[in-house]
Amino acid sequence: MEKRFSITDLNGSFTLHNGVKMPYLGLGTYQADNEQEVVEAVKNAIEIGYRHIDTAAIYQNEEGVGKGLRESKVDRSELFVVSKVWNNDQGYESTIKAFEQSLERLGLDYLDLYLIHWPVRGKYTETWKALEYLYNQKRIRAIGVSNFLQHHLEDILEDCTVVPMVNQMEFHPHVVQQDLIDFCRAHAIQYESWSPFMQGEVFKLEICNELAKKYAKSVAQVILRYNLQKGIVAIPKSVHTERIRSNADIFEFELSKEDIAYLDSLENGKRTGPDPDNFDF
Repeated sequence: MEKRFSITDLNGSFTLHNGVKMPYLGLGTYQADNEQEVVEAVKNAIEIGYRHIDTAAIYQNEEGVGKGLRESKVDRSELFVVSKVWNNDQGYESTIKAFEQSLERLGLDYLDLYLIHWPVRGKYTETWKALEYLYNQKRIRAIGVSNFLQHHLEDILEDCTVVPMVNQMEFHPHVVQQDLIDFCRAHAIQYESWSPFMQGEVFKLEICNELAKKYAKSVAQVILRYNLQKGIVAIPKSVHTERIRSNADIFEFELSKEDIAYLDSLENGKRTGPDPDNFDF
């Protein structure tokens, strides 16, 4: 029987296996510049009601994200801030140093979630030990990974003292990876999506436009609702206020299980980003 997830409103969250609540809709900041663009996007998203902001060292906009957080005037305890350690910084000591640098750029005392950005061969298990150390030092409320396939996760699980709380993966109708979703769920690892709109290609899919008409919503709203109903955290990126607002207007309709199954059936393995097994690190 298909599991139903409680989807309520923009304040809603999924609970990670350590009890931390992760807002299931957030703002992605990939390719948002470090100047006023990302500052305004973060401020406007928080004003609209978002509390989950995702960045990464490689995005080179942590300073701008931090400025937007501060200018929002919302108490830090209400926000869920995420960053990631980049490939060149992986390894035990270098990860701890990279984390401290991210905190400094963001102007924060702690992170809500810190992720290993990619599974760099020969390094990600040591990087994970560094994340466990930072987590045990209470510098991070939750730790996880990004772009980890099942065999990468199995490597971590074999020797970890803390099971990853999150796996952030490319997810959209062409890259569903239901077996990986199921594996993560079996180990209480929260699945999260990046590139939910297939870098714009999802708007060209006839079925998505048909569903948008059926539900009287936009294609983006249908796809984000698809994410949430599958129990997947979504962080759509935008710097446009009206789009950020529109992306949050997904709580007064529900996709049928048949339509979710149809979207799942579109999987063809066509990625918009690198294959985690073949990425040139």
